[in-house]
Amino acid sequence: MNKHILENLDLLTSALTSLSAQKKWLDSKWFYDNAGSAIFEEITELPEYYPTRTEVAILNKNIDQLQQYIPDGAALVELGSGSSTKTRILLDKFDNLNAYLPLDISEDFLKHSANDIAIQYPNLIVDPLVADFMSPFEFPTNYMDRTKVAFFPGSTIGNLEADKAINLLASVHRWDKISAFIIGIDLVKDTNILIQAYDDAAGVTAAFNLNILRRLNREIGANFDLAQFKHEARWNTEKSRIEMHLVSLVAQTVEIGTKILTFAAGESIHTENSHKYTRESFEQIANQSGWNIRKFITDEDDLFAIAVLSPK
Repeated sequence: MNKHILENLDLLTSALTSLSAQKKWLDSKWFYDNAGSAIFEEITELPEYYPTRTEVAILNKNIDQLQQYIPDGAALVELGSGSSTKTRILLDKFDNLNAYLPLDISEDFLKHSANDIAIQYPNLIVDPLVADFMSPFEFPTNYMDRTKVAFFPGSTIGNLEADKAINLLASVHRWDKISAFIIGIDLVKDTNILIQAYDDAAGVTAAFNLNILRRLNREIGANFDLAQFKHEARWNTEKSRIEMHLVSLVAQTVEIGTKILTFAAGESIHTENSHKYTRESFEQIANQSGWNIRKFITDEDDLFAIAVLSPK
């Protein structure tokens, strides 16, 4: 069975399971096909979407502080690398790195981005890894004994429930010769700022959210009518997170293969969470997974933070 068929089978199995639940949902990892990855890059440039520009500013301002945590000859391993935009800030400064290993689930997008990096940094080994960072994976044998620094920007850790965030942090902690983990964290703030960041005036985030239905139609033969669903961003105070939903505008049925799904008017598909942290709440999950916080750097408005973790 070829790789494309296997990927579609995984998507079909995942979608049928989650959309058959009493409260329908979809795994957010399915956002990132080529189209979804490209739309997300558009989101990062929106005026309402503060995380990217704020994180970039923190990295640029504090890059000298971060360099002290990069051992000579280390490999920088980026989880969910996407276009690797923020990584270039590190690569421009960390000339003592031996290799850059971007890791992403979207193979075509990953290889294109990795090729760009390889051209821009000809003295750096660039070795892309196609993998889901939430699942077990193995490093190529030539990196097993290499000192590693993990990089996880973009507050993607916030997309995970607390138990899964702890599991991810713990799995990175188990890497051979891991010396540091540099991670971006979105902070708790005014609810209006949060809602606008996830429901922009231009509708780009709505297009990103709806694209997951388009992918189901294209890859597993579903027949979602995208015009009959709307994007909605909600703040969940109890769980300290933004939730993204696709809300059915009418009572309708949708076919996926031989299965018929029924939607009531107003019923939603919960597609993504984005948890927001305080230093204290993040430190709690870091400690539970074997890490100490060495640095916790924020912007002047306390919108975002870069944490540097070291293994206990």
